[in-house]
Amino acid sequence: MGPPSGQARRRLPKNPRACDIPRMSEAERRARWTVRELLAWTSERFAALGIDEARVDAEHLLARSLGCARIDLYVQHDRLLDEDDRAGFRELVRRRLAREPVAYIEGSKGFHALDLDLVVDRRVLVPRPETEHLVDWLLESLRPAPAPLMHILDVGTGSGAIALAVAKARYEVQVTAVDASEEALAVARHNAERLGLDDRVTCVRGDLLDGVALPPAGFDAIAANLPYIPSAELDRLQPEVRDWEPRAALDGGPDGLVYVRRLIDAVAEGEALRPGGRLFLEIGVDQAQAVEQLLRDRAFADVQSRLDYARIPRVVSGARPE
Repeated sequence: MGPPSGQARRRLPKNPRACDIPRMSEAERRARWTVRELLAWTSERFAALGIDEARVDAEHLLARSLGCARIDLYVQHDRLLDEDDRAGFRELVRRRLAREPVAYIEGSKGFHALDLDLVVDRRVLVPRPETEHLVDWLLESLRPAPAPLMHILDVGTGSGAIALAVAKARYEVQVTAVDASEEALAVARHNAERLGLDDRVTCVRGDLLDGVALPPAGFDAIAANLPYIPSAELDRLQPEVRDWEPRAALDGGPDGLVYVRRLIDAVAEGEALRPGGRLFLEIGVDQAQAVEQLLRDRAFADVQSRLDYARIPRVVSGARPE
């Protein structure tokens, strides 16, 4: 029997929910990109410009734009992103193509521990993995816990990376963080407050040891990541460093060792470092032998160097004689 008069014949879908799913036209599909496609396109653009770790940078920026963790992108590869999703990401990509460091774009950088997240901007250098070797060696040199209160000095603190990593790792330390730049100190103070370490990290403006109040017996350890790039090499640095990071924090003078030499002399001639305490210096490529000799010439004992992840001597240390 046919349908009642005047009633149109219609066929129900096999899946009743199918009628709730809108069909996407080819034009609409082309107006959207998947997470996978957008990461691939952006990585290619970055790589073509000579940006190191192009894929990693693309992931960082897309995760920030979408408000998710970077690892979340791996389970959303087929997620479609419309124009609204891509608008914010497009601006981040534009900044990275101008060679602005990802840390400045994001406004933060992890250092030494996953939960040590430092605010960074153009007032300070971007904390680097090489400096973590200095922190590790300094921590190894301290008396094992539990220990009496120890005093540490961080010279040229910048964002406060070394001072805050040491204070976070050991509750029995009081750290003085000194820098010649008031702008850098503002960043370090902010980081200390954010991390709840401002009661044990004191930020002081000064030129090397000038302006630093000394503990009665001297500091148990002194750390320094001073400018060590030779002046003639500054213009050959990567654009992210040369054009964006503070030049005063990079320029180490003709041989890169102007500030390192001054600090070694100041520590050797004064009472800032207790007998047996160690001075730790981050250095540049091919500077280890010269810095080791500077320490020996000023009667430092047990002078050693440590390699970074690239097997380059990156930290030199010597002890004040007992």
